[in-house]
Amino acid sequence: MSDSQPQVPDVIRVLDKLADPYSGRPVTKTDQVKEIDLLNGDLSFTLELTTHSAPLWEETKQKAIDLLKAELPQLKEIRVNLAEHTRKIEAIGQVGLTVRSVIAVGSGKGGVGKSTIAASLAFSLKNAGAKVGLLDADVYGPSVPHLLGLSGRPELIAEKKIAPLERDGVKVMSMGFLVEPERAVIWRGPMLHGAITQFLRDTAWGELDYLIIDMPPGTGDIALTLSQLLPLTGAVVVCTPQDVALLDAVKAIAMFKTVKIPVLGVVENMSGFICPDTGKEWDIFGKGGAKKKAAEMNVPFLGDVPITISIREKGDQGAAPQVVQEEQTAAYFQAICQNLVRGLADNAAASPPMPTLTVL
Repeated sequence: MSDSQPQVPDVIRVLDKLADPYSGRPVTKTDQVKEIDLLNGDLSFTLELTTHSAPLWEETKQKAIDLLKAELPQLKEIRVNLAEHTRKIEAIGQVGLTVRSVIAVGSGKGGVGKSTIAASLAFSLKNAGAKVGLLDADVYGPSVPHLLGLSGRPELIAEKKIAPLERDGVKVMSMGFLVEPERAVIWRGPMLHGAITQFLRDTAWGELDYLIIDMPPGTGDIALTLSQLLPLTGAVVVCTPQDVALLDAVKAIAMFKTVKIPVLGVVENMSGFICPDTGKEWDIFGKGGAKKKAAEMNVPFLGDVPITISIREKGDQGAAPQVVQEEQTAAYFQAICQNLVRGLADNAAASPPMPTLTVL
């Protein structure tokens, strides 16, 4: 590199190497670099990113700065302004959902905190800046309404759509809004299929970056139903560290692979207990078992979450969204959120999707 001052074409050439976290395509090819101002070695520009990539905005900004510093060392100062990049969301699947990513959260067995992880993932994504919906598809034991402190029947709005309930900006739909809390749902497969189809097709979700689906535990019909209705981005499998739980998690991973749903990663819940008095951690159920099993099965490990009194208390109080912001627990959920979205970005970069054309 010569000592001459870099020019705007040099900046664009370097930024050609920066992939958009959502599409995997160079940000210069998707009109996401704007307002380039370069004078006497001082550079400023606007980098537009989708809200789908919100958890990675700062990380992507730093990548841009590092690339420019490495390839254009004559630059004295680099200022990157982040802004939202708007892009039409195409309807997907038989149900016509306008959503960028549909992620199922499942487990091989009940009692591992799957619904807590699903809700926490949804609110972590929302707090980062994404547009998020949460579908409680665990029709036999819908616990999301209790975790979020939501109740009441959804209203019918225009075009016979169901208005989802909302909590802190996350749109929520659950069988728990439609049946009495003490009433058992005793349905066969076709009825389940119809209910899930209606929740997806007839709910006014609007445009979403993510729809998080809290699955029933085990390896039942609903994963097959979802795989037939729409293209799922992938699944997150939740388990606890002990061997007996890992056996069921392995079955859940196998189920998702059988119905051609990619496994995006594993979360180890109840990974150690943090004593509120001393701060010391005790491995009640063991620790690291899920991480080891994920490595054995060549599946990403997204992170772990310890047992804390506050997670249990907030869930019982209908205040589960607060745990993703509390000092003791926030970092665990943020890490899972970022690892998930980073994995999606890596997949997009490895195989960028072709631009879609709207069918008129």
